[in-house]
Amino acid sequence: MNKNTIWAVLLIGAILLGFSLYNNRAAKEQQKEQSIRDSVAYSAAMEAAAKQEPEDTLPLPADNKPGIPQPAGSADGYQFSNAYLNRALEGSDSLYVLENDKIRIAFTNRGGQPYSVQIKNFKTYDGDSLELFRGPTNNFSLDLYTGEQINTGEFFFTTRVIEQENILTFTLHFDQDAYLEYVYVLNEDAYLLNLQINLVGMDRYIPRNVTQMDLNWLVDVRHLEKGFDNEKNYSTIAYKYPNSTEVENMGHRKADGSESITTRLEWVAFQQQFFSAILIADESFNSGDLSFRFYEAENADTLLMNCRAFMQIPYQASPQQSIPLQFYFGPNGYYSLKAYDRSFEQIIPMGGFLIKWINRFGIIPIFNFLNRFISNFGLIIFLMTIIIKLVISPFTFKSHMSSAKMRVLKPEIDKINAKYPKKEDALKKQQETMALYKKTGVSMMGGCWPMLFQMPILFAMFRFFPGSIELRQEGFLWADDLSGYDSILELPFNIPLYGDHISLFALLMALSMFFYSKMNMKQQPATSQQMPGMQGMMLYFMPLMMLVVCNNLSAALSYYYLLSNLITMLQTWIIQKFFVDEEKLYRQLKEKAEKAPVTPKKSKFQQRLEQMQRQQQQQMKNKR
Repeated sequence: MNKNTIWAVLLIGAILLGFSLYNNRAAKEQQKEQSIRDSVAYSAAMEAAAKQEPEDTLPLPADNKPGIPQPAGSADGYQFSNAYLNRALEGSDSLYVLENDKIRIAFTNRGGQPYSVQIKNFKTYDGDSLELFRGPTNNFSLDLYTGEQINTGEFFFTTRVIEQENILTFTLHFDQDAYLEYVYVLNEDAYLLNLQINLVGMDRYIPRNVTQMDLNWLVDVRHLEKGFDNEKNYSTIAYKYPNSTEVENMGHRKADGSESITTRLEWVAFQQQFFSAILIADESFNSGDLSFRFYEAENADTLLMNCRAFMQIPYQASPQQSIPLQFYFGPNGYYSLKAYDRSFEQIIPMGGFLIKWINRFGIIPIFNFLNRFISNFGLIIFLMTIIIKLVISPFTFKSHMSSAKMRVLKPEIDKINAKYPKKEDALKKQQETMALYKKTGVSMMGGCWPMLFQMPILFAMFRFFPGSIELRQEGFLWADDLSGYDSILELPFNIPLYGDHISLFALLMALSMFFYSKMNMKQQPATSQQMPGMQGMMLYFMPLMMLVVCNNLSAALSYYYLLSNLITMLQTWIIQKFFVDEEKLYRQLKEKAEKAPVTPKKSKFQQRLEQMQRQQQQQMKNKR
């Protein structure tokens, strides 16, 4: 490189450096002038807003003063380059209310967001007005990038209320013509709150390569029901994918949970045992991170769980864009949720595949049909139990007849046992016993049919009663709330797994199970007498276990189990008294055995069983 080239490069560099310094100085002066113009324009906008007609604003009620700390600036003291935003950091907190016959929603001008939600016509277990959430710890805000990171929850929005139409508008200005706007509309007689987010002129501030915005939704759901643990067991976060009929949830009976959803979502629900807060996006969220954690019982703020949803909203750079959203704040009634046609009703915990279908198409329709004519829920549960027992009564009758047949064959079984007393003759004894049952037409599995049909129904009831809002705070006999546990005695100490109270319904249910097991053992066939360990477990362990489990569960559930046991005992007595004549039955079985072929055809099950027994005997011989 020669001398002239070097001087040329240095000269060009000096020119570029000088131009850069001059341009930077000019840009700073221009930014300062723009800041002055923005301040003047903002002051003019504030003066115009102060001159609005009185009917366009709703003052803060005297008895509803929020205890929100006043900000001196942004959360970390940062000052924004935009004068409008810096002015919006300063202000005073005010609440504005939208309400109808079903809900009352208070909004705060800080962040332009819901501050509290009261669900009318419902009370907490303590008799207070039912507020699903309340206070400054709740948050609904957007994260925007406009060359600097902005969280809308930090700013005081200008507010306008149109009471006649139940419309509330919050506006955050970036300049005179560019602003972010929340328009809330609450219709009459509805639990749905409509929200339209308008971005006007924001394409001048948000970079064109930005394709989505972050939405932050945090709610501290309050403790509303009788038993904290029972309420906790039926509360979680649920969500639904678009174009899907199924609803996912993050699990019940968990202390906390978190999930990262990388696909589109139609809605997210913060679901308490009987009430929910649901956020719906008509155009779907792009993705989201969901998490929840439960508070300790007996906390000072009477909170149940903290729910968080960080969602991504699609954004397209344009002079004006509108994003429609909806909130549902209301009860978890099956048919009322189903009426929205968004699968909301599936947030109610109704069990797995089979149990869920039994509840949807069996238990719930019967329960609601009876509720049309009967207001006493104790009587409704009693009638439901009778209906269910009548439905499965043919299988119950068949089971009792099968047990009676095996019982009257005891003399024949004793003869076979005496014929083959040695252990090595076990296969021959088993073969002859099976042949006897085959000739007399007795099925060893006949006694299992009632249990096969009854167990899914019991599991369905286990899901239905604690999640049925119709039973909430409905009393019966000594129980003051059928959806929670009943208590006849509060203990001065806590027994692990059992609790600090005594549930009379659970105690009576356990006693009925004990006496039913004792009655049932007397009806068992001869072969069952060879399992004393199993009989002891059914007689003592199962009632004791159910007593411990049901002591903290829904009183309606224990009441149903009690009725089920009592009715089953009554059925057993009626069948034995009026339908089973053991002498006559024995003669019929003996006649049938005499008419049967000498060597009846063996079933495939018998053949496989005999083959396994022969292999086992051969292995024992080889070892000896």
